[in-house]
Amino acid sequence: MADKQPLIQPDRGQEAISIHLVNRDGFAGWVKKLSASQRAALEAQKFDGSGFQVGIVPEGDGWFAVGGVADPDKLSSWCMAKLAENLPAGTYRRAEGEPGPALHGWQTAQYTFTRYKQPERPVGPRVLLTREAKAIEPAIAEAEAVCLVRDLVNSPAEDMGPAALEEQCETLAKKHSATLKVTKGDALEQGYPMVHAVGRAAARHHAPRIMHLTWGKESDPVLAIVGKGVCFDSGGLDVKSATGMLLMKKDMGGAAHAIALADLVMGAGLPVRLHLLVPAVENAISGNSFRPGDVLRSRKGLTVEIGNTDAEGRLILGDALQRASEEKPELILDFATLTGAARVALGPDYPALMARRDETAEALIAAGKAHDDEPWRLPLPEAYREWLNSDIADTGNAHANSFAGASVAGLFLDKFVGEGIDWAHFDTFAWRPQAKPGRPKGGDAYGLRAAWYMLRARFGGG
Repeated sequence: MADKQPLIQPDRGQEAISIHLVNRDGFAGWVKKLSASQRAALEAQKFDGSGFQVGIVPEGDGWFAVGGVADPDKLSSWCMAKLAENLPAGTYRRAEGEPGPALHGWQTAQYTFTRYKQPERPVGPRVLLTREAKAIEPAIAEAEAVCLVRDLVNSPAEDMGPAALEEQCETLAKKHSATLKVTKGDALEQGYPMVHAVGRAAARHHAPRIMHLTWGKESDPVLAIVGKGVCFDSGGLDVKSATGMLLMKKDMGGAAHAIALADLVMGAGLPVRLHLLVPAVENAISGNSFRPGDVLRSRKGLTVEIGNTDAEGRLILGDALQRASEEKPELILDFATLTGAARVALGPDYPALMARRDETAEALIAAGKAHDDEPWRLPLPEAYREWLNSDIADTGNAHANSFAGASVAGLFLDKFVGEGIDWAHFDTFAWRPQAKPGRPKGGDAYGLRAAWYMLRARFGGG
């Protein structure tokens, strides 16, 4: 975010610029309270209370701000984000009431990715005050988790390869006194053969690996979080087009979500035994690439015929989901930038959600709706399982027709989740193609907050 200092702070009566929130329906009545010169100032700015409008109103020797929202009595995560983007550096206070959920967008609106380029006209922090002191720490953690996903996804593959994801997991383990085990290179052939097969063609400094972080009391219910870490996807020998490859630095977006969610879980001290599994590979092309028609063995023992080397994310997730299942978890959540079919169906803003249990899907959807991060459920149809049949192996990794690609990928993953285990799968885009208030173009989190609030409700912690 814009500055190291917290962008939301306790309101102790300190000097601050007022922000008034109005909508179009109430604007005509509200503006009557202003002086003629103040009304003229808003008219010159063409301010009429429409959503995401920002106005500046002179007042004595200073000024106050006014923002257009849908409903001043029912704020969203993003309704004050345009104010945070457009107002000058300073300290602000909502004039009528508290910002509530808008604390989130106020922070994420000030995110900038500065690893390679500094802003031409940097703006100092815009700080928002709140009297809801207990809300500050959780809101900061939430925004930091979203911005972590953005940072990881925005970083190109050369700087965010498997080794860099391992470093992220090491940092996470040290931060929360967790235990981290890393299996990499040829050692993967024994325990994680599909992770090895997908990643073996990459250069040595991008060697495949799987990170397994554990945290929490062994007596607490087991929660497993799994994230797809394909740090770059060429498509393998079924090579992608240049256009299709252009955004493939984001193919580790599932791992970014999983790492950020695990950070939230541990930071809040949720009473769970956490297992975070991040298989990390580069799907590269070389003389030892896995091939169409190959049959791979998996950790579970199932054999998998390769119909398409560009359906590689589900392979590495298969081994990771099997390992997670061995812990007999109460719940497994996985995140993956898995299929273009999910984007065709739902566009970028709605992560596809698949789940074995209706109540788990409903809880995730409800949490997402309540916190402006709604997933959309897709089915896991029994009728389509036969599309993964293989003549020479236990299963194929890709079906031959173009139907229901996201659901069929989910059905493949389902084969590697232990029988009877509660499991939910997010097929998330991890990328925002067009900026929206509080959500700049580039890497972004979809489904993260839905999952976080569901976990808090299910396991305790608020």
